[in-house]
Amino acid sequence: MNYFTKALGFAAAAALLAGATIAPASAQTVEEIKARGTVNIGMLVDFPPFGILDLQGQPDGYDADVAKLLAEDMGVEVNIVPVTGPNRIPYLLSGQVDLLVASLGITPERAEQVDFSQPYAGIEIFVYGDQSLEVTDAAGLSGQNVGVARASTQDTAITEIAPADANIQRFDDDATAVQALLSGQVPLIGASNVVIAQINQAAPDRFDAKFPLRQQSQGIAVRKGSDELLTYVNGFLNRVKEGGELNAIHVEWLQSPLPDFLAKTQQ
Repeated sequence: MNYFTKALGFAAAAALLAGATIAPASAQTVEEIKARGTVNIGMLVDFPPFGILDLQGQPDGYDADVAKLLAEDMGVEVNIVPVTGPNRIPYLLSGQVDLLVASLGITPERAEQVDFSQPYAGIEIFVYGDQSLEVTDAAGLSGQNVGVARASTQDTAITEIAPADANIQRFDDDATAVQALLSGQVPLIGASNVVIAQINQAAPDRFDAKFPLRQQSQGIAVRKGSDELLTYVNGFLNRVKEGGELNAIHVEWLQSPLPDFLAKTQQ
């Protein structure tokens, strides 16, 4: 599946209601969701390939497929509620959604507000470039021109480890850095696995990943105290990891197998 075609619709996302201030909702249980017959799941629709709108204006992408699979596992209908980066946690805490499958990175700060499942998705940042170059660690960047998107995670990571004689070229965004790589302006860039999948589609067999820089895990979020629901979600993730369903979703949307740091189950 080519998610770039599907991504054409994400810019048409409807404006969301800001929502009035609401008292924190109570912890959620699996029984309540099953009794209702519907699970309300918050999801970004402007973060391809994890969350987009399809050509019919419906939520789609990696997160949508995970949300649908979770609802199927529960035996209920799914109601995907579009959220934004800033309002996704407030939507959960106020009870407007039961849980979030919204590309929410697991951080200590967020864990003070919500409870996270084991990782179901993630982003890996790599040094990536011309196949003819043998670069296996930071020392290999010595004397090299390396492109990055300015102020990005990869910019920070490469700046921290690069030798003093590495030439870090900063571009306005990922697209410009990628164009510099494709045109030969730079032989190496810092890039996420999502961007790498795009490059591999556009220019197969020209480039490869040299070494990893960072990983960011994304978890399904529930309200604090929803221990039973969290246990269920973790069990669901164990099942779809062991059964291969999550790997199939990853291959479909990111054109690569589920990486080892995501494939591990949690007992």
